[in-house]
Amino acid sequence: MFVDQVSVYVKAGDGGNGLVAYRREKYVPMGGPAGGDGGNGADVVFKVDEGLNTLMDFRYNRHFKGKRGENGMSKTQHGKNAAPLVVDVPPGTTVFDEDTGEVIADLLVHEQQAVISKGGRGGRGNTRFATPNNPAPDMAENGEPGQERNIKVELKLIADVGLVGFPSVGKSTFISVVSAAKPKIADYHFTTLSPNLGVVDTSDHRSFVMADLPGLIEGASEGVGLGHQFLRHVERTRVIVHVIDMASTEGRDPYEDFMKINKELEEYDEKLMKRPQIIAANKMDMPGAKENLETFKEQIGEDYPVYEMSALTKEGLRDILFAIADTLEAIPKVTTEIEDIDETVVYRHQKEEAPFKLTRDPDGAYVLYGNKIEKLFKMTDFQHDEAAQRFARQMRGMGVDKALRERGAKDGDIIRLLDYEFEFIE
Repeated sequence: MFVDQVSVYVKAGDGGNGLVAYRREKYVPMGGPAGGDGGNGADVVFKVDEGLNTLMDFRYNRHFKGKRGENGMSKTQHGKNAAPLVVDVPPGTTVFDEDTGEVIADLLVHEQQAVISKGGRGGRGNTRFATPNNPAPDMAENGEPGQERNIKVELKLIADVGLVGFPSVGKSTFISVVSAAKPKIADYHFTTLSPNLGVVDTSDHRSFVMADLPGLIEGASEGVGLGHQFLRHVERTRVIVHVIDMASTEGRDPYEDFMKINKELEEYDEKLMKRPQIIAANKMDMPGAKENLETFKEQIGEDYPVYEMSALTKEGLRDILFAIADTLEAIPKVTTEIEDIDETVVYRHQKEEAPFKLTRDPDGAYVLYGNKIEKLFKMTDFQHDEAAQRFARQMRGMGVDKALRERGAKDGDIIRLLDYEFEFIE
């Protein structure tokens, strides 16, 4: 089965916890703190493997979780960082954040990789909190939670040539006779339910990859028929071969077919109209095809090269394959998108999120939530009084106390944060 779009949950590894420890050597009086930092959690990384051509692996595994970093150790030893979780994807994979719609990565070339979810940093051990006023702190940080997100993974096939056209014009027959691809061929619309890839070798030892895409119909760019699911695959092709039923076996006019499909391509993406387009006048062995071709050439003018062929009898295949190979040689070897890959990090301005938000539950309790305050809470080790006091100071610095008073909080009121409750004390 061909899988080209899937929703996935990814969670990077949490950082390891820092340690509270002290030096206890026999001849070291007042040895001081010796707790090490925790290791960093594993990133979730997507890496291109050119041996893959579908997202089939994601069909059976839609949850990817990175390993946690190792906890800090005594004698100021740093916990081990977790190795990244590397997930192989086919060339042409685009990753979107499902919640924001942002493009996280566009992976095109072999071994290109991108961090999809960032691992949490390790918590600091008590050594890090030593100050002249507090030379032996009794506190350490928990590891930072790893980033988690719901993503949408899309595959856009990278083929040299894309076959487009109405259903039943002979695209599958064409690719089956010029390559080793074995698509299902039958006398009904939408026989091809998913794209087929085939490697074509010409008789003068040139080769290219051809994609047979499911038939487009009028309205495909708006979601009519099957075509809208696969229009994205046309984006990556360098040459478009427009297969037309020149015999009008279904009563449609060849010129109208040509104009309708091009309209769908243009409405999906205007850039597609700038791609070289070759017209494959198919079914020339059928009655009426010659007359229709003459009329078609008059209507279309000199803008597009037209090649007569019959995929069934294999007539004219050599000429059109040579024309495709010549066109591919005349244009850049790789598409603009691949040439424009920029490995540098792009920093986008993002509006700073409020450190916390405040609401009330029906029972009258105040509820604190927000990414920053929740992260600080998770990184606080409440087994140590010093850590709890530090968290209270951080909340005060954020303005939590002030906001609670403004909302009418009184001494003894219940405050909720995640699954925990504590009292408001004036």
